Amino acid sequence: MARITFESVLKMAASLPGIEGRTSARGSSLKSGGTMLACTAIHKSAEPNSMVLRIDHDQREGFIADAPEVFYITQHYQNYPCVLVRLSRVTPDVLRDVLLAAQKFVSAGARKRPPSRR
Repeated sequence: MARITFESVLKMAASLPGIEGRTSARGSSLKSGGTMLACTAIHKSAEPNSMVLRIDHDQREGFIADAPEVFYITQHYQNYPCVLVRLSRVTPDVLRDVLLAAQKFVSAGARKRPPSRR
């Protein structure tokens, strides 16, 4: 299996309807309808090559229970509607599915809370 990086996430997202990739000095992100649905995990508590995926808390718990080697959470992200994804361990099919789940979550009116600046 080829190693997945956020660059490959951006390439995959380009093929998904309604998802656009953005890159800035602080990192890369994916948006749908102007709302962020995923981004590089830049907080020091996240493991290297991880992605933050916006998802509701119930789905997060299910993802972690089903695949703890792929999905995890740190204390910093605990109160946000998101899960961390180890890109080195996720398969392309699972990645596509969780990106679409995040898109559905944000399009359903997820809370728009700015990321922490710590």
